[in-house]
Amino acid sequence: MAGRVDPPDGTPDGGPDGDDEYRSLVFDESFIKAARLQEFSAQERMADEEHAAVRARSHAERRGRTGLGFSRQGLVLVALIVLAFGTAIYMGIRNPYPSSVRTGAEPLRSDVLPLAPTGRVPGGTPGDLFENSPAGRFATGADGVALPPVRSSDHFSESQVLSALTVAKDYIVESSLDPDVVTGGAVRPVRLLLNPRQQRQFDRSVEHPRDDGRRSATAWMVRLDRSKATLASSKVRVDGTLAVEEVGDGLEVTADHVFVYAVRPADGDGGKNADSGPAGKPPRNASLFSVRREVRFRFERQDLREHQVTVRQVAMRAGPMNCGDDPSDALAPLLAGERAQDAGKAGTDPYARGRSAASVCGLLAASARPSPDRPYRPNR
Repeated sequence: MAGRVDPPDGTPDGGPDGDDEYRSLVFDESFIKAARLQEFSAQERMADEEHAAVRARSHAERRGRTGLGFSRQGLVLVALIVLAFGTAIYMGIRNPYPSSVRTGAEPLRSDVLPLAPTGRVPGGTPGDLFENSPAGRFATGADGVALPPVRSSDHFSESQVLSALTVAKDYIVESSLDPDVVTGGAVRPVRLLLNPRQQRQFDRSVEHPRDDGRRSATAWMVRLDRSKATLASSKVRVDGTLAVEEVGDGLEVTADHVFVYAVRPADGDGGKNADSGPAGKPPRNASLFSVRREVRFRFERQDLREHQVTVRQVAMRAGPMNCGDDPSDALAPLLAGERAQDAGKAGTDPYARGRSAASVCGLLAASARPSPDRPYRPNR
């Protein structure tokens, strides 16, 4: 078209007659390409009446929206992390049971000393043998493993001290009085009471016993050589003490007991049915076998909660035995009428609950067979 044409009705009211104020603006091609327009759909315009049909959207606005959303998400994430750490620290401070670092169980150390008799081993019925020995005054079975008066310590309650003593007693009963264990047929009752960190050492001791102070099966439990001897009576005589003290961040229990077994040759029914011989009569070829065990236990708080023990040290002497016998796998008692092949060099009384002599073998002292004119008084 050539020239300009006014609207049919002339210029709008109030508008200039000539060139209006917008005639000087020129929308050239570069201006149109540079403009960025956002047109909302009809549905968007109906949903939000404030939206214009067309709105300019600048780079700065897009960056502002994206940055603001990211900042809010980051602040929420940081707040959640701080809250989680604060809760963990608070719960740690409020924990009433301070935990100690458990790096592994201390291995059991043991000392097993055989005691050789000076003469022939006396024989008879279990009842006669017990009545004429110091064991006649001992309690029978678990009654001989009595708990001392229980008191709280500096950092352990009375119930925790009682728990330690009770678990120690359970171990002593299972490892020294259970007929299935003593006759060499069972190990599981003892193993189940051990701290899992000591079970591997226990398994090695049972499967490959060695007399080296670390892998002696008889240190963990009293068990007879079932190829030679069995129980003549299931009523084992017991005398001893239990003591507890707080050491470091745990409790230590010391069990010091003498066990006296009536044994006989392994040519008949033993174990739980060992209280009678042929035709229901008590066996007359029985003899006494004495074992003195001092066992030191360690209890941490987790041990108390899980009803388990850590056995730290065992000192044991047993007789009558031959000095040359290896006591690491099983104990081989000398039976009625037998003599020791080697009487050894050191004299030791199995009824005296002192510490074992540092010797490969010892003598079964004469006080093991008390004189009628000298009453037995245990060495406390």
